[in-house]
Amino acid sequence: MTAAGPSAPTSSRAPRLAGYLCALAAGATWGTTGPLSTGLYRLMPATSIGFWRVLLGTVCLALWGLLFRRALFRVDPRGWLLVGAGGGFLVALFEVAYQFAIAGAGVAGAAALLYTAPVIVALLARVLLKEALTVARVLLALLVMAGVALTVTGGSNAGAEAARLGIGAGLAGGLLSALSYAGTTLLARFAVPRYGAVRVLFLEALGGIVIMGIVLTLAGHPPAPPPSAAAWRGVAGLTAGAVLAANFLFFAAVQRIEAAPAAVAATIEPVVGTLLALLLFNQRLSGLGWLGLALVVGGVAAGYLQEAKGEDH
Repeated sequence: MTAAGPSAPTSSRAPRLAGYLCALAAGATWGTTGPLSTGLYRLMPATSIGFWRVLLGTVCLALWGLLFRRALFRVDPRGWLLVGAGGGFLVALFEVAYQFAIAGAGVAGAAALLYTAPVIVALLARVLLKEALTVARVLLALLVMAGVALTVTGGSNAGAEAARLGIGAGLAGGLLSALSYAGTTLLARFAVPRYGAVRVLFLEALGGIVIMGIVLTLAGHPPAPPPSAAAWRGVAGLTAGAVLAANFLFFAAVQRIEAAPAAVAATIEPVVGTLLALLLFNQRLSGLGWLGLALVVGGVAAGYLQEAKGEDH
């Protein structure tokens, strides 16, 4: 960047701080996914939860487009291929994998496995998006990854026991969800400035629904509709929070800051998810677990201070 007058750092700092706060808010909202999903396991299969929450979100966006913005449906072929098909595949992979991660490894464990993603994002953002790979970014990503790992080793795994799925399914689901989350973050960084947040979310959700419907049906697990009013309320809550609000907040973040610091900020999710699990499902944390949460909070706070100083340019 070229040098500017004394007021330039302040004017450029504000949108970066706003972006970091949006990423924090997105992570906090995503933190409700585990507790809400754990409550739904008694009512419907894990594979159906992700499908129906994304389907409801897609329907809401489509109705909004029909009523208020028909331009939502006007997309060039590259957008349909890259965001609809590619982003849809990542959404489908995440929705199914993360449900198995929660069911097999517990809320805290699933969040910990998922948040190996900041390291993946930092490395791939350098290769694919030419973003700076600073020592501070790598250290922050490693710090929060260590924090979520300690959260797993210090947790009771009560949510997994309730769902009766093995730890193998939880580990596989967690790692696949981390890879898909990293891919979605990088895709959003590229696509949102070109197509807009609402259109990107709609295309990804639509593609994800089509792919999930086909794959789950071929695998012999067609998505079953929520069987009760309580199940519909739970799915609606996941739709409003984890699908719509959290993604809009995260897209607002990647419009203002790079992919790596956005991924670090969103690691506030396991803090929120684990604390809710402690309150709602009698999960327990040892001293290592609490240390892990402290490391996550510390890493997120350090990232905020770094953005405030404007050192990531």
